[in-house]
Amino acid sequence: MSVARDLRTLLRLRNFRRLLTVRLLSQSADGVYQVALAAYVVFSPEKQTSAAAIASAMAVLLLPYSLIGPFAGVLLDRWPRRQVFLYGNLLRAALACSTALLILASVPDWLFYASALCVTAVNRFVLAGLSAALPRVVDTDRLVVANSLSPTAGTLAATAGGGLAFVVRLVADESDAAVVLLGAVLYLLSALASLSLPRTLLGPDIDESPMRLRAAIAVTARGLVAGLRHLAQRSHAAKALAAMTVIRFCYGALTVMVLTLCRYAWSDTESDGLALLGLAVGVSGAGFFVAAVLTPSAVSRLGRYGWIVGCAGAAAVLVPALGLSFAPVPMLIAAFVLGVVTQGSKIATDTVVQTSVDDSFRGRVFSLYDVLFNVAFVSAAGVAALMLPTDGRSVAVVTVVSVLYAVVAATMFRWRRTDVHR
Repeated sequence: MSVARDLRTLLRLRNFRRLLTVRLLSQSADGVYQVALAAYVVFSPEKQTSAAAIASAMAVLLLPYSLIGPFAGVLLDRWPRRQVFLYGNLLRAALACSTALLILASVPDWLFYASALCVTAVNRFVLAGLSAALPRVVDTDRLVVANSLSPTAGTLAATAGGGLAFVVRLVADESDAAVVLLGAVLYLLSALASLSLPRTLLGPDIDESPMRLRAAIAVTARGLVAGLRHLAQRSHAAKALAAMTVIRFCYGALTVMVLTLCRYAWSDTESDGLALLGLAVGVSGAGFFVAAVLTPSAVSRLGRYGWIVGCAGAAAVLVPALGLSFAPVPMLIAAFVLGVVTQGSKIATDTVVQTSVDDSFRGRVFSLYDVLFNVAFVSAAGVAALMLPTDGRSVAVVTVVSVLYAVVAATMFRWRRTDVHR
């Protein structure tokens, strides 16, 4: 069956369309909110932001809830996932409104970060729940295609949301608060869209009685250990996650480098730098779309591990070829390549995890997945901050990233030859 036919079949599935709508609205709001944060933290005229400051901001926003992320998975495997989407997005809408008020009040940075942290923390529940719920609305034969369409469409929605944020910011006289309020509206719409899904459709399947509040801490700790043990017993999923973590690290390091280049090397004003960053995000989003089109057929020919090998190998060659010039056009081409590589690898990894992990553990495992993503990204930002000069031009960063891509390609190639689940 062709990819186009599979896509048409998926879109005819009513509950898949409904779940996809929740994802698109939620992640478009994420895109809006992220642009507002970037504009306020990095591109505000009164802020002289360095790579170290960028890394610190990422750490403040990502690390705290990344460290407790697995505990969210335990709750995801006990709470109705539809309700997570409903109440999670309602809460984010309210918190985003609070963030807008803090921007208008010009509060100290730590208070702004605390509010932003709350919004992005809830995001872990929603994204992990979306991935865990996907097998409940499509059959196993079309899961690879669903993993190509759904998360990639969400990423494109985030990119579109970011583009809309740029437009709103321009119309609203560069008001970051107005952009955040737009995100709040989209979060609200996502919450309302989740009501179209039956409450019990998305799982999880549980045999035990609902968790009591007094036992929550003990149950969470035991569930975390059980989730880790379950993942350790699923070597296919563990290997794919290890490769994806390194790929994410590389993407994080290059993201900080490009952000610094946009801020200082490629533009004379903050507005021009933000516009260049928006262009880079858009080009990378186009790469995500291409990955969604290519991945199902590539996986059918090369296998899941084989496709990751191809993605990482291509990045190992093209990143230095395009990135060492530190010129805008080659770097934008590199952003497109990284979009294909990162999303293509993620689609293959998502499918390995979903088909290797029992449904009752998916929430926990995908929360661990999110933790690995965020820790890798923040760690990369910290490493890049130590290596990047003020203007962002660093041969060392490009070289290290290229070597890491090559290591992933070589390791996955070896695993592919010895593992039947490839």
